[in-house]
Amino acid sequence: MLTLTPWVARLLFLNIGVFFLEEAYQSIGTSFALVPAQLGTHPWTILTYMFLHANFSHLLFNMLGLYFFGPRVEMVLGSKRFIALYLTSGFSGALLWLATSVLSPEAKMVGASAAIFGVFYAFARFWPRERILVWFVLPLQARTFVIVMTVLSLIGGMGGRFEPGVAHFAHLGGFAGGWLFFRWTTRQLRRAGFRPAPPAPRAPPTSALERWQRATRETMHPVNREEFDRLVAKATSSGVGSLTPDELAFLDRMSPPPA
Repeated sequence: MLTLTPWVARLLFLNIGVFFLEEAYQSIGTSFALVPAQLGTHPWTILTYMFLHANFSHLLFNMLGLYFFGPRVEMVLGSKRFIALYLTSGFSGALLWLATSVLSPEAKMVGASAAIFGVFYAFARFWPRERILVWFVLPLQARTFVIVMTVLSLIGGMGGRFEPGVAHFAHLGGFAGGWLFFRWTTRQLRRAGFRPAPPAPRAPPTSALERWQRATRETMHPVNREEFDRLVAKATSSGVGSLTPDELAFLDRMSPPPA
């Protein structure tokens, strides 16, 4: 069970609550969805569109993405930066979709997808080699997932038959918003004189390997257990120094803390 972080919990509650309001009052979709032709008279829709959803499956996909990826990203970024990432990605998705919808001024867009795609980008940035189960079936590294979704969104946005009726350019805008967010925040931190803290000293290789071998494999997800066994075997045969920083971090997360 994941621990919900403050903004992830608020966003889940808000999106689900608004969906039930949409079901009860159809006028909400008319007044708060993003429509290019109505943006001049309804400027708030560039924000409100990302809290509406077309149907239950649309809501479910987005909320599952937020639930599984959001907490870890918020724990790393902090709550203020997390909500800034979320909104920046949502705005960026809306802007790119508007720019590519000039020939369809009456088209309507709703959904948190662009904001969620920004969270996906952040997750892949922090844990690029983390294996995730796409649709609970297909194991992919996080960075591969972002690349695949980018390619599919480009194909769909350029007129491909993949998921017709989906705002593919909004998804691309969400990824772009995540990238811009990290460009901006990194620059701001550098200007403020921020310097990353030196890494904590690692346990000696022998004790680290012994600790990994004491991990309770039976409680791990099958995908995590397979990766864990592979990395322990690699460390045993080639030495702990053969592991990458991401692989070391993965083994540490799966193992008991040092005594």
